[in-house]
Amino acid sequence: MAFKLVIGTKDGKSAQKEVQDPEAKTLLGRKLGEQVKGDDLGFAGYEFLITGGSDHCGFPMRKDLDGTGRKRILAVQGIGLKKKRKGCRVRKTMCGNTIHEKISQINLKVTKEGKESLIAPKETAKAEEKKE
Repeated sequence: MAFKLVIGTKDGKSAQKEVQDPEAKTLLGRKLGEQVKGDDLGFAGYEFLITGGSDHCGFPMRKDLDGTGRKRILAVQGIGLKKKRKGCRVRKTMCGNTIHEKISQINLKVTKEGKESLIAPKETAKAEEKKE
């Protein structure tokens, strides 16, 4: 089992990391809006907030849907919906708010920073390539 983590920092940048077992098992059963310690995921000193995600077919998770399965809801606004007209209701398939085995991507937001940076500086990597 593997999850792709998309971690958003406070300055608007994001980093991606794929986690495998046993780190991935620490996320099972967690809900959207919960805090996660970064030590469990390999980020020492960090704390994250689970903000969203999607399953293996691309259906988005929604905070107000309890459970792990997919549901077809009649949505007016919110996650996974683009309004075409005012007052228009659309039936959309969404995932529940609990992380399970079929979730492929989890979105996290940094709430407490650690000592090391999440994003490797690209300028230093490019400068080293030019010298060689």
